[in-house]
Amino acid sequence: MTKTHFGGIVEYAATILLIAQILLARRWFRGKPLAVWLGLIAIWIVTAISILMEWTGAMYGMRSVPMVLRVGFTMTGYMWIFLTSLATAIFLALRFLVGKIPGEHSPGRRRALSAATTLAIAAPAAALAFGAFVERDDYGLTELDFPVPGLHPDLDGYRIMQVSDLHVSPFLSVKQMTRVIDMANEARADLSVFTGDLITAPGDPLNAAIRELVRLRAPDGVLGCMGNHEAYVGCRNYLERHARPGGVDFLRMRNTQVRRGQGVLNIVGVDYQKNSDRDTYLAGTDKLIVPGAANLLLSHNPDVFPAAVRLGFHGVLAGHTHGGQINIEILHQNINPARFRTPFTKGLYRWALAGAVPATCYVTTGVGTIGMPIRLGAPPEIALLRLRRV
Repeated sequence: MTKTHFGGIVEYAATILLIAQILLARRWFRGKPLAVWLGLIAIWIVTAISILMEWTGAMYGMRSVPMVLRVGFTMTGYMWIFLTSLATAIFLALRFLVGKIPGEHSPGRRRALSAATTLAIAAPAAALAFGAFVERDDYGLTELDFPVPGLHPDLDGYRIMQVSDLHVSPFLSVKQMTRVIDMANEARADLSVFTGDLITAPGDPLNAAIRELVRLRAPDGVLGCMGNHEAYVGCRNYLERHARPGGVDFLRMRNTQVRRGQGVLNIVGVDYQKNSDRDTYLAGTDKLIVPGAANLLLSHNPDVFPAAVRLGFHGVLAGHTHGGQINIEILHQNINPARFRTPFTKGLYRWALAGAVPATCYVTTGVGTIGMPIRLGAPPEIALLRLRRV
């Protein structure tokens, strides 16, 4: 079974947290009534089944069970384990600080401990509620300059709209996708690209999503590449065939050129590159590079960036990571679950061979979610990239 999105990182983390919670409960809940223990055991069983369903892919493969029920069951377990684990971490940290207050049984210390308990419970719940009900649906337009080494002056300022990782599913409706496509069209870019993951799983509304995708418009056309979920669902050929009449051209080991005056922009697209094939990333794409043109690669996963630079690409547009969905920025570094899989998780990156002008990669946070319908510090976006000569 093909792994989804973080390749098991979320499942590993949830398993460790579940084991830690059980061990702590043996100490903290010793002597509690039987009803408390039965409740804990019940939610632990739900959590364990949720992890197993995600790990094995059964959550997406149990077609006899409605997708909404599968998602609801899985989310109950995952939300419980991450919410309570975060609350426990906050409580332990605050308890350590409270321990610095003089007087073991002083009223001030008791009040501080009570406040710490309340805060530990309320803070994670508030954060996850914000991420689930506010930030997850706060679609934004990110505009930025995209440096391209040796770009022809006639292409300087050329604008590309990037839409990625829609994941039309129980977590993102067709109506919400309509909003995103309307936003993208309103930007009036020169070219629009879609960098993979239209839906999440079998049973998601593929045809309705295609009908919305082909509404994406730009004077120089709409191009796309396939993501890992197109491979997982097994809909790549179907999507390519049904999107083309609507004007969306999926580049699957193919290239096409855009001309502006004397400038030539060569755009190459590839299907999702499996992590297990890291040693053969982008094999054969060197034949698609056009000498003298600005060569741009559409690749769903961004970890191909160094391989693309070695082959001679000047830029890469990617998605896949969702910005980790839960991201903390520390000293201009993004800390999120996707960092376990790739150093390129969110935003603009430059990388170069020795003595060369750095090439550029933009990794969009995308629009939809997977695993948990939550975004914190990685808001959904569509990206408007202005090519700049360097």
